[in-house]
Amino acid sequence: MSSIIAQDAASQEHGPSPNGRLTALETEAIGLFIQLGSLVGQPKSFAEVYGMLFMSPRPMPIEELVERLAASRAAIHRSLRFLRKAGLLRMAYVPGDRRVHYEAVAEPRHMVVGFVRDQVLPQLANAENRIVRLADVVRRLPKEQRQPLGARVATLERWGKKSRNLTKLMLKLLGS
Repeated sequence: MSSIIAQDAASQEHGPSPNGRLTALETEAIGLFIQLGSLVGQPKSFAEVYGMLFMSPRPMPIEELVERLAASRAAIHRSLRFLRKAGLLRMAYVPGDRRVHYEAVAEPRHMVVGFVRDQVLPQLANAENRIVRLADVVRRLPKEQRQPLGARVATLERWGKKSRNLTKLMLKLLGS
């Protein structure tokens, strides 16, 4: 898919590219979402699908996404499943067409809430479990080793608590 996106967008207006797959507008939007997705470690295929749906004036079926992005059906399906779970797209009914169509949810709040819920919270919970296990190991050490390491573990516990509180506040501010 990435070779399609690397096309010279400057030579295209808003019509289809020379290969008939992406417009300049779609290419730029997909590039933007790839850049933003890389900040949070998301696969390019997720960003490509979201960018395509974000710029589409109408819902699109999986078959069209496969064709337009020159991707495998499996890659598009994985992307759609992830994006739906994250609240970034929804299924849409298209009269007269029995296929399932998808459209982007164009609210940044959904992106942030989905990312925090699906990525940040599980990582914080995992880190909290590790800190608890680390504290247990430190408690079993000889006293001369326990004291300096215990202070470091206490620092990790404070960071963990602040991270959880900040995350809860962020979700509350976003209305989730």
